[in-house]
Amino acid sequence: MTLRQSIMLLAVPMLAILPSPVLAQEEEPRTETSDEGEDEKADAFSLDLLYKADLVGVAAGGGARGARFLDNVDVMASIDLDRAAGWHGTSAYVGVLSNAGARPNDIAGTLQGVNNIEVGSPDLLLYQAWVQQRFAGDRGSVLVGKYDLNSEFYANPAAAALIAPAFGIGSELAATGPNGPSIFPQTDLAIRVRMEGKRHYVQAAVIRAPRGVADEGGPRSALMIAEAGIRGRTAITVGGWTYTDRQQRIVPPGITLGPDTAISHGLYALVEQDLVGEAGKAGHWTAFLRAGLSDGLTTPFGDGMQVGVTGYGVLPSRPDSLVSIGFATAGLSRAYRRANPPEEAPLTRSESTFELTYSDRVARFLTLQPDVQYVHRPAGLRDAPGVVVLGLRAIVDWKIH
Repeated sequence: MTLRQSIMLLAVPMLAILPSPVLAQEEEPRTETSDEGEDEKADAFSLDLLYKADLVGVAAGGGARGARFLDNVDVMASIDLDRAAGWHGTSAYVGVLSNAGARPNDIAGTLQGVNNIEVGSPDLLLYQAWVQQRFAGDRGSVLVGKYDLNSEFYANPAAAALIAPAFGIGSELAATGPNGPSIFPQTDLAIRVRMEGKRHYVQAAVIRAPRGVADEGGPRSALMIAEAGIRGRTAITVGGWTYTDRQQRIVPPGITLGPDTAISHGLYALVEQDLVGEAGKAGHWTAFLRAGLSDGLTTPFGDGMQVGVTGYGVLPSRPDSLVSIGFATAGLSRAYRRANPPEEAPLTRSESTFELTYSDRVARFLTLQPDVQYVHRPAGLRDAPGVVVLGLRAIVDWKIH
């Protein structure tokens, strides 16, 4: 029996005895003999279990078709060390990730991917483990540890429900180097500093690039990234990034390591605009626009753009209903297109994805999310037929506070 199977066997009976998310957040009635100190320490701990299971069907033009199952387990624990131990402004977080299942993109054949929980091979790993110290009246913070860059950088809430990977972090950054930056599913050590006010923030991080088979034993580059933004009904974010060392260049076909190296860098901007309603309430609609540029040397992409709109509580009788529509396009860099071997299929300038998704909480712990995508010119191949991707995601979440 594998370690993953052992964890799942243990998790099933635990789910049967765990309180529901609603009941878990209700406070016990206070009596005159209740120990407020013990209650405060108990409130300092939280444990979340998040399970995602996807069934993905792919119709790849006139070629291969098929269905694939994949899943993802996140166990996340956080502690407020201020409440628990009196360490003013200190908190800690640990996340364990178990990911398995097939690879639907093997059928779809895209460069950007079609599912944001797909991985190259099953794994069980320590995903995040960091400590954060706040200062300056909680306006500033320093975080140190194993860290997911996309948890705070190059991310916006209105795009979060979409399943195509490009809506999580721009492909021109996600696909850099042989292993990419410190994002799902491989993360590494980081130092992040952040300062924020009521409507604005600035943050910067230095993050070691994850180790991979391709660079085993070689030098490990680091990613330096900075981002600033304003928040409100119109939210604007701008950021820039660069690697500290040279990495292998990417050439066709697909994502192949080339013989030369380069230092990659880029810029990005995000805009989110409230259209109708108020955040946190039913009937709230938000539009987003994201754009990024890179040198296109250690990634196939010289630029990327995502645009879309998301509505919350779209059905009056379903307060947790959500609809999100998005379009993502990634431009193939000139260097990548010039490196295409003459015997390979000719390339065009971009690969684009249209996505429509709907999600709704159908039980206290269960959310269902049907999804449809259409990929135009997958892998940037000029003559490739479009790919239709149909999916159903089930999300099980339990929270213990």
